[in-house]
Amino acid sequence: MAGGAGTRFWPISRASHPKQFIDFLGTGKSLLQMTIARFKGIVPIENFYIVTNEAYHDLVRQQLPELDESQILLEPFRRNTAPCIAYANYKIKQRNPEANIVVTPSDHLIPDESAFAEHISSALACTEHNAWLLTLGIHPTRPETGYGYIQYDEKNRYMPDPRISKVRLFTEKPQLELAKQFLESGDFLWNAGIFVWKLPTVMQAFEQHLPEIDQLFKSIEPDLDTPRENETIRKIYEECTAISIDYGILEKADNVNVLASNFAWSDLGTWTALYEQIKSPQAENAIVEPDNIFTYNTSNCIITAPKDTVVVTEGLDDFVVAVTDNAVLVCRKSEEQNIRQFVADVQISKGDKFV
Repeated sequence: MAGGAGTRFWPISRASHPKQFIDFLGTGKSLLQMTIARFKGIVPIENFYIVTNEAYHDLVRQQLPELDESQILLEPFRRNTAPCIAYANYKIKQRNPEANIVVTPSDHLIPDESAFAEHISSALACTEHNAWLLTLGIHPTRPETGYGYIQYDEKNRYMPDPRISKVRLFTEKPQLELAKQFLESGDFLWNAGIFVWKLPTVMQAFEQHLPEIDQLFKSIEPDLDTPRENETIRKIYEECTAISIDYGILEKADNVNVLASNFAWSDLGTWTALYEQIKSPQAENAIVEPDNIFTYNTSNCIITAPKDTVVVTEGLDDFVVAVTDNAVLVCRKSEEQNIRQFVADVQISKGDKFV
């Protein structure tokens, strides 16, 4: 899934070039490219599908030239994750009605690729023989308010792999006190938004819990892999409700299990999350492209700027400083939840040029 706009990383992430296409860590690979690389030892390259907004077609082609055009599924409008998955389901059905599938965001950071591969391989082995909707949950390391949580049933484990348990409850991003309670209880996991299931299992779940969406996408089957596909998809998306797979299916289904995972993971959803990933223990700040950044009495900040731009800071503590060729953001990390509103205000006042 690679269609998000990445507003929370403005001004580095823009509507025309959002965060999944950006090399935030200086590795030479964008988050999308890192995601593909993470799966290459598990999934043959011909079995990848990228679902993205039609505006990002060229970016996907540039960054993933090894993919065939037929592996890029284009959404005309953003409709959240359930329609995105429904589209991919019917596309995959054309090739393999019994496919075993992993659904993953394209913009997460998972440094330990070998541990991740082991978890995914175990999940695929389980769903091959069980009609489950299986999700990955991450053991929490702090009372994080920026993630959703999954409560699992400790008494209902899958004994061939006791890391897998029945899901009791999904909950949205909690307030801090509730997040602390989740951490202390020991039976809550962060919701990683990574799903594994057989195609017949998830299609049955759509039929049962999201029948309107399922019927819409079922109607495109005659036009898939024909010149009419894009036009038909546009009509479907004009009618389609925006809804997440979590809310639309997983919170309602009774065959949802979770694989408790302990590999390092971040959804890299905020500047603070990026700060925590790139700041070294010896450094006072997290600085991207450090050669042209000069800091004085500055601490706990994340600072990024183009290579040909000099930035000087003095007297800052706990700030985001993000500089591009035509926009600058200076914002307390504690207030970064307001960035989406900042972007909306800029767009209203200045149009699309700066967003």
